[in-house]
Amino acid sequence: MIVLIAPEKDIPNEIEILHQLFQEGLVYYHLRKPFKNYQEHCDYLDAIDEKYHSRIVVHLFHELVNAYDLKGVHFQEQKRIDHIDNPGQYFKKLDMYGKTISSSFHDPEVLAQCDFEFDYHLLSPVFSSISKEGYEGKGFNVNHIDKYIVGMGGINDETVNPTIKLGFKGIGVLGGVWNMENPAERFVALKKQYGVAVQEKKRTSIRNKNF
Repeated sequence: MIVLIAPEKDIPNEIEILHQLFQEGLVYYHLRKPFKNYQEHCDYLDAIDEKYHSRIVVHLFHELVNAYDLKGVHFQEQKRIDHIDNPGQYFKKLDMYGKTISSSFHDPEVLAQCDFEFDYHLLSPVFSSISKEGYEGKGFNVNHIDKYIVGMGGINDETVNPTIKLGFKGIGVLGGVWNMENPAERFVALKKQYGVAVQEKKRTSIRNKNF
C-alpha cells in the first residue's frame, strides 16, 4: 500500500498532477487540507474526475462521505482521542458502508494498544521528514506489532527498503512526491521500489522459516 498525502497548501497544477498520479495507479489519496473549509473541500473534490473519488480518504469533514463516493475517513491523532472511545455515536450520522477507517499515530506502543480495529495505521516519523522542517525520524521498528502499519516521514528512494525491513507493510508519502520536479514519475519509481522491497521481505521471511 502506498498512501499519498495531499500538500497542505495548493500547488500549481495540483489537480492536473493528481489525475496523472491516479492514472499511474494511485489508490490511496489522503485529502488533508487544514486551511480549507467544508465548501472549499467540495470545490476541490468537484474538480477531480468522479471516477477517482473512490480512491480519496478525507481527514477533515468526515461528513463528506455522505455527499461523495469516497474511499474512507482518516482520524488525525487528536480527533481519534476525542471521538474513538465512543465510535458508535460518532459514526451514527455517517454512511460508512464499504468505507475504510484509518488513523495517525506517533508512538508505536499507543498504536499496539489501541483497541479500535482500524483498517490501517499511519505511524510517523520513521525518518526525518522531507516536508516538515525539524521533524526528526525515530526509526520505529514495528515487526512485533501484528497490525497493518504504514510508515511515514522521510520516505524517498533511499528509505523505502529500510521502511519495509522495519516491519511496515505500506509507505506514506508527501514531500517525496509533491516536492519533486515530476511528481508522477517519482510516484512510479517509488511504487516500483516498494514492490521490490516487499518481495525481498517475503523472501527473507521464507528463508528464516526454513532455517
